[in-house]
Amino acid sequence: MEEFRQIGEVLGSLRALIVLQDEFQINRRQCCLLLDIFCLAFDVIAEEIRLNLKLEEKNTKWSSLENPLRELQKIFKEGESYVRQCMDKRSDWWVKAINLHQNKDSVDHHIHNLLSHFPAVLEAIEMAGEIAGLNRDEMQRRRVMLVRKYDVEWMDPKLFQFRFGRQYLIPREICSRFESAWREDRWNLVEALREKKCSESVTKNQDLLAGLLIRKIIGSEAYNGKLFPSSILYGGDYQVRRRLGGQYKEIQWLGENFLMRNFFGDVESSSFEISTLLSLTHPNILQHLCGFHDEDKKEVMLVLESVNKDLGCYLKENYGSRRRILFSLHVVVDLMLQIARGMEYLHSKKIYHGQLNPNNIYLRAKNSTEGCFHLKISGYGLSNIKPLSSPNSSPRRYEPNPTIWYAPEVMLEQEKLFIGSSVSKYSEKADVYSFAMLFFELLSGKPPFEGHGEKMSRSIIEGERPLFPCTAPKYLVNLTKRCWHTDPNQRPSFSSICRILRYIKKFIVMNPDYDHPEMQCPIADYCETESWFAKKFTANGTLNPLSVTQIPFQMFAYRLAEKDRTIMNTEDKNGELTAERTSTCRDDNVSIIEEPFAGTSDRTSAGSDAKSRGSDTKSVYWDVRSVYSEIPERKSIQLCTPPKRQISTKIPEKKIVVTKKNSNVKAKKSPVATNGLYTRPSTLNRVHSTGIIRENRSAFVTGSSTYRFLHQNPATNDSSGGGNGSYLRLAPFNHHS
Repeated sequence: MEEFRQIGEVLGSLRALIVLQDEFQINRRQCCLLLDIFCLAFDVIAEEIRLNLKLEEKNTKWSSLENPLRELQKIFKEGESYVRQCMDKRSDWWVKAINLHQNKDSVDHHIHNLLSHFPAVLEAIEMAGEIAGLNRDEMQRRRVMLVRKYDVEWMDPKLFQFRFGRQYLIPREICSRFESAWREDRWNLVEALREKKCSESVTKNQDLLAGLLIRKIIGSEAYNGKLFPSSILYGGDYQVRRRLGGQYKEIQWLGENFLMRNFFGDVESSSFEISTLLSLTHPNILQHLCGFHDEDKKEVMLVLESVNKDLGCYLKENYGSRRRILFSLHVVVDLMLQIARGMEYLHSKKIYHGQLNPNNIYLRAKNSTEGCFHLKISGYGLSNIKPLSSPNSSPRRYEPNPTIWYAPEVMLEQEKLFIGSSVSKYSEKADVYSFAMLFFELLSGKPPFEGHGEKMSRSIIEGERPLFPCTAPKYLVNLTKRCWHTDPNQRPSFSSICRILRYIKKFIVMNPDYDHPEMQCPIADYCETESWFAKKFTANGTLNPLSVTQIPFQMFAYRLAEKDRTIMNTEDKNGELTAERTSTCRDDNVSIIEEPFAGTSDRTSAGSDAKSRGSDTKSVYWDVRSVYSEIPERKSIQLCTPPKRQISTKIPEKKIVVTKKNSNVKAKKSPVATNGLYTRPSTLNRVHSTGIIRENRSAFVTGSSTYRFLHQNPATNDSSGGGNGSYLRLAPFNHHS
C-alpha cells in the first residue's frame, strides 16, 4: 500500500503543475495527455484493488504488488520530470523551442513505458486476489472471471479494445489524442513563433531562427532538402568548446551546449539524406535539430542534441577484475529494449546503421530513477560520407576489433571484394547481428571474442560465436542466439525483438527473485510465441508495430499464448506421468509375486525412478503456479489410473489350453480363491472354462507353480508381441530365465 500511496503523491504533484497549463507555450497538449492517462491508470488500479483485495490482508497477501507498483512509481516520476522540463522558464525560450519542436517523448517514451508495464500491475493484483479473502465462493467467482478474461475469443485487436480498452488504458477517446496532441502542440508552437517574429524586441538573428523553425515544422516544399545559411548559427553566440574526433564537435550556441556534426562536400548529392535526418524524431535516437550550410567553405553543419558519455567509455571506465557485469538483469533488458526500439524506428524509415556498437550508443542517467539510463543511438544516416569514428573518439578509448560487430555475410563480402567496402554493412539483418553482440557484452560483462587472434574473422564466418557465462538466463541466451544466427533469414526483425523484450521485462518485474535457478526458465519459449504472433497478426498488416496503442494487445496475446502453453505442457506431463505410473503399476503386479527372486539392484532402480517422477511432479507444479493459467474445475493429477480395457466376448477359432497341469494344487489363504487358483482380485477378473484368459495381466501362482501369460493373436498365431485384439495363453514361468 505504501507504493500505491507514493504513486498518488506523484500524481498530486502533476495535477498541481498542470493548474498553470495556460502558461505552457511548448508541448502543453502532450503534458495534459500525460496527466490524463496517469489519472486513468491510478483510477483503474484503485478499482482493481477494491474488487480483488482486502485491506486487512495488505501485510500478508499483497507482496506480489510491491515490485510492479514500485516500477510504476518510477514511470510516474519520469513523466513528472518531462512536464517540469516543458514548463521550466529558467532556460532560454529559443533553446527550448529548438530542443522540443519535434519532441514526441510524451507518447513514444512515457506513455509507451506505461502501457508496456501496466499489464504487470494488473496481473499482480489478480495473483494477489487469488488468495485474498476467506470466502471460498467469492474466491471461486474471481477465478472463473479470470478464466473468462484470458479466453481466445478476445484474440482480436478491435474486440480487445472494445472489451478491455479502459482497463488497459487504451479507450478510444485516449488513443485519438496520441497523434492529435502532438499536431496541436506543433501548431501552437508555430503560432508562438509568429508572435515572436512580430514582437518589437526580437533581434534579427532570432527573426531568422523563427523563420527556420516555422518552415521546418510546417515542412514546406521550400524547406525540403535545403539548409539555412551559416550566418544564423554564427550570429547566436556560437563557439566551439572542444573537438570530439571525426566529424563531431561540442559547441555552445544560444547559451546552451549542443553537439555539431560537420563535413565538407557537395550538398546537393546528400540533400535527401540530410532532409531525412532532420525529420526523424524518436526518444531512442540522437536528434538532428537543424542544419546549416557555408557556401564559401562548402561545409555542412548539423546541430544535434547534447550527449554525455557513450556506452564504450562507460564500459571501459567501470570494467574491473572483480566487477565484470556492470548492470542488473532488469537494466540490461531495459537498455536492449531501448536499442531495439531505436533501430525499429530507423528500419521503418529504411535507414540501416551498419556500425551498431558501444561507441555509437549514448547513455544519460535518469534523474528520477537511480541506476537507470536513457539511451540514444548515434552514427546513423549519411552512408556515403559516414566516418570511421564517432563522437568522443580518442586513442585511449574503448576500441576492440571493429569486425566483432560485423555480421558474417558482411565480412564474407569484404573478403570477396578485397576492400573494406561498407555498402554491404547496411542491411536490416546485419544490424540485428550487431545487436546480438551488444546484448552478449551487457549480459556477460566482456567484449565478444575477447582474447581471440587474427583468425577471428574466419572463425566468425565459419559459425563460431562467443560463450555465455553459466549465470546468463536461458531465455535471453536463446534470443541472442536467434539474433546472431549464421543465416540472416533466421534472424528476427527489431519489431519482433521489441515485443519479446517487453514481455521478458514484465516477467522480470513480476518475479524479482529471477536470480534463483528455478526462475531462469519462463513457462513459454518467447521466440516461439513471437513466431506465432507475427504469423497471425503482423504478416497480413493487421497491426502497426510502431503504434503504442497496440502494445496492450500484444502483451495480452503473449499472455494467452503462455497460458495455452501452460495447459498444454501440464496435460502432456500428466499424460506422461500417468502412462509411466500405469506401466509401473503393471510391473509392480509382477514384482509382488516375484519379490522373493528380485535382486536388490532392481529395487534400487525403482526407487530412483520414483525420485525422478517426484522431481517431474515438482516441475508440473511450477508450470501451474498461477491459478488463471488453468481452468478452475481442473482437478489434481491422478498418477496411477490403470487404462480401461475392452473385454471381448468373441470365442476364437483356435483354443489354447494350459500347457502344464498340476493335480496337487493348494490354494493359499486368500479372500478370493477360484478352482484352486490363487489370484489377486485386481489381477484376474475372469477365467474362461476353456482356459482362455481375456484379461491382460502378467502372472499368477498355483500351489506349486507360477504361470505367466503369453499374448496370442488368433489371426496370426503369433505370441511374440501381443497387442490389441490378441488373447493370452498360460505358460509355466521360469524364475531363472
